[in-house]
Amino acid sequence: MTDTTTQAPLRVLTEGTAGPYIIVPLDQLNEVTRLLDSRGIHYSVEENAISLDGAPYTIVINLGRAGNAAAVQSILDSVR
Repeated sequence: MTDTTTQAPLRVLTEGTAGPYIIVPLDQLNEVTRLLDSRGIHYSVEENAISLDGAPYTIVINLGRAGNAAAVQSILDSVR
């Protein structure tokens, strides 16, 4: 799946200790969460979207400590 603002592939990030997460453009949130829901992936969405230096708003989808980053990345990569 491609990030609509950067045209780069969406990536599951694993930095930190809270578990894997995805940063998505706010306008793509529903599309990504529908995809995760359809695959039975558990997640939570941060309450606040942010915009840095006037860039489009982004929001974080947390996959939790038990989240399988490789499996979710494979799901994202399967969407073109």
